[in-house]
Amino acid sequence: MLARLFAWLGGALFVFSLAFCAWSYLVVWSAPGAFTGWRAFAIDAALFSVFALHHSVLARDRVKAQLARLVPDPLMRPTYVWIASALFVLVCASWQLTGVDVYHVTGPLVAPLAGVQLAGVALIAWSVRGLDPLELAGIHGADARTTLQITGPYRWVRHPLYLGWVLAVFGAAHMTGARLSFAVISTIYLVLAVPWEERSLRRAFVDDYDRYARQVRWRIIPFVY
Repeated sequence: MLARLFAWLGGALFVFSLAFCAWSYLVVWSAPGAFTGWRAFAIDAALFSVFALHHSVLARDRVKAQLARLVPDPLMRPTYVWIASALFVLVCASWQLTGVDVYHVTGPLVAPLAGVQLAGVALIAWSVRGLDPLELAGIHGADARTTLQITGPYRWVRHPLYLGWVLAVFGAAHMTGARLSFAVISTIYLVLAVPWEERSLRRAFVDDYDRYARQVRWRIIPFVY
């Protein structure tokens, strides 16, 4: 009973962290101002690196095997989600407002840019449909994948969820320094994390993933990467 409650509370924190990130991006980081220097960007990069380090390192099979000696298996995924979600909230709450308007589009171009962001959010939702949202939130146990996801948006790029993220964070009609630093730093993390993730997928699916990678050449952005 307590383990189930722990998992559901972690799932609630996971949802809250995503909502808090969206609110920070849309509201808090929309404020313009004077340029506060590269020190703010360096602090933001360090903040996100702490989250990224946990998110990537603790997802590795070898590290999970070590943690399994300390954390019971039913609590492994919820514990991971608790820590990752708390760190993500901390990152967004501590994000430095670097000031300055990078650009501020007005007029007829606002609607197409809003469409780009909405397309990104829709692509994220479409990509997650092939997964288990409750498993992502730590409510269901993390079972080993038995089916390689190659349908829907996975026919275009191998990591469509990441493509959706790029569209959502870079599509703003009003790009402030805080928004741009978040977009750049988070996207750099995704680019660096993909090879690690694909090594895990190759271990899980062996030749099937190699065939899929040959069929779908691009990892995140078509014709770019």
